[in-house]
Amino acid sequence: MGVDLKPIVEGHAIEMDTLNGKIVAIDAFNAIHQFLSIIRQRDGTPLKDSHGRITSHLSGLLYRTSNMVEAGIKPVYVFDGKPHPLKLKTLQKRGEIRSEAEKEWKEALEKGDIEQAFKKAIRTSRINEEIIEEAKKLLAALGIPYVEAPGEGEAQAAHMAMKGDADAVASQDFDCLLFGAPRLIRNLAVTGKRKLPDRHIWIDVPIEEILLERVLKKNEITREQLIDAAILIGTDFNEGIKGIGPKKAIMLVKKYGCLEEIFENEGIEIENYEEVRKIFLNPDVRDDYEIKFTPINEEEVVKLLCNEHQFNEERVRKAIEKYKKFANSFKQASLFDF
Repeated sequence: MGVDLKPIVEGHAIEMDTLNGKIVAIDAFNAIHQFLSIIRQRDGTPLKDSHGRITSHLSGLLYRTSNMVEAGIKPVYVFDGKPHPLKLKTLQKRGEIRSEAEKEWKEALEKGDIEQAFKKAIRTSRINEEIIEEAKKLLAALGIPYVEAPGEGEAQAAHMAMKGDADAVASQDFDCLLFGAPRLIRNLAVTGKRKLPDRHIWIDVPIEEILLERVLKKNEITREQLIDAAILIGTDFNEGIKGIGPKKAIMLVKKYGCLEEIFENEGIEIENYEEVRKIFLNPDVRDDYEIKFTPINEEEVVKLLCNEHQFNEERVRKAIEKYKKFANSFKQASLFDF
């Protein structure tokens, strides 16, 4: 979920075509979580095959990524590695929230409240090893590269963008900015229509671009100060200070300069703040990755989706055509290897 920076971060809507020809490092866990959350039936039940196996993630990867490549985007999915010990408390809390949501979802179904059931269901998504491995298998068959991070996927994606190996990072979380991503793209994997909670109203979800340089300039702070503000608010690695939101956090770092001065003058403290700061400034990342787009293995895709999971073959083959055109564009330009 990441840190809440929305009140102090200003982005602007862009069209998907704006990213034509750009390599975009996509936070894989974030995207898959979105697919599992929103690609569901009316009562909140995730898409499943005849054996009861969830397929929402495969549907999202196939069709949403096909829209990206059709627009000329070069997607690279980045998967999380081992979570930092300081994140374990957050992960445990998320598990408890999911368990409670599952209970409330079942209660809503028993009452016949379909709208409430769907609202609760989207909070029950769980990513397990089987889902991760299937996602990687599908991406390989589609010819779309992926990178396995040693730690946080967002950190690895940001590192790739800072090196110039990616033009932007795509994620719903603002943490990418803390990790140093120069250009953050939100809603890329979920662009389209979204229903407002508790209302029969659907709104457009535009793709949003956020530039780190603009965020820092607007708030008159450095990236280090943005990280300190995030620590005050609360991150996946630490609990923040009660009563301190994004705007107050920025005010404090501008007034005092850094956390140490804030602690001394405001009489507050945060455990392990130096380690959290280090996580964002010097994350565990790797340089031995390869971004290589390959031709789609059409029959492997059909085998995985249609034979194993009963996807509609006609729809799958229509999506496949987009990947074939994407691969052909690289052949013509002799740009298969990066």
